[in-house]
Amino acid sequence: MSEATVDTSTICLFDVDGTLTAARQRVTPHMAEFLDKLRTRVRVGVVGGSDLSKIKEQLGDDVIQKVDYVFAENGLVAYKNGELLSVQSIQAHMGEELLQDFINFCLNYMAKIKLPKKRGTFIEFRNGMLNVSPIGRSCSQEERNEFYELDKREKIREKFVSVLREEFKGKGLSFSIGGQISFDVFPDGWDKRYCLRFIEEDKYSTIHFFGDKTKPGGNDYEIYSDARTIGHEVACPEETEQQCQQLFFS
Repeated sequence: MSEATVDTSTICLFDVDGTLTAARQRVTPHMAEFLDKLRTRVRVGVVGGSDLSKIKEQLGDDVIQKVDYVFAENGLVAYKNGELLSVQSIQAHMGEELLQDFINFCLNYMAKIKLPKKRGTFIEFRNGMLNVSPIGRSCSQEERNEFYELDKREKIREKFVSVLREEFKGKGLSFSIGGQISFDVFPDGWDKRYCLRFIEEDKYSTIHFFGDKTKPGGNDYEIYSDARTIGHEVACPEETEQQCQQLFFS
């Protein structure tokens, strides 16, 4: 299909986990092929809470060449047409004192949680956020699933976040629960809407966003419900493809 048929005034932005891939899994060849096909109709971008290395693990090392925009860490690390656009720094924004108070509080809180398993990397430092995981990010897929089931029943992450909101009230921090084992902490306004500043610069008339964590507290909620986007809630990659087929190929 020729370049002329691409609607360059429309962009589709996709969350990664649960939207383009199963949680923390690699994209299927079928879905990768579908994204290529979608680019013959509209511009395509991905916006993940994870850092770029995790997005590459899931969508391929060449992801920044395969789609028009890649927004890692909610857009705090932004790529357009394969080139780095911008990087933000959470430590410069928060300052060392608040950062350490926050990390110390989290470690102290997690030390008191009893879980079936605990592994390593409880706090992961990213450019634009902290990722906090009560079980530890180095858990296996099986341990990850076990924690997720327990968390659904006992609301471990939800309770943790509610304590942090109270403890750090007025400090300009936002929290969002995504994926299976962790939650993100970032300065107010540094949620997935952050990526829209780059999209707006390019003057798209229509911005579609597809995500699975679209309820309040989920890490897709803010961008999904933003007035600048048309939000689409999906439950799995198959549903993402189905909705795009209806919108752009029927």
